[in-house]
Amino acid sequence: MRFRSISPINFCRVHQTLRVTPAMEAGLFDHVWSVEELVSLMPEPVAKKRGPYKRSKPE
Repeated sequence: MRFRSISPINFCRVHQTLRVTPAMEAGLFDHVWSVEELVSLMPEPVAKKRGPYKRSKPE
């Protein structure tokens, strides 16, 4: 969950005071990322296999 909330700020958004992204200021990258670039790195969600259905006992 953290990936989705912090990554656009660090890689896609140019900050007013820095005039570049924080990732560019740190020397990690040389360009502003597009949202498409960021989304392409997100892992695909994996559905967990569900167990057998258990009926509840009537009271």
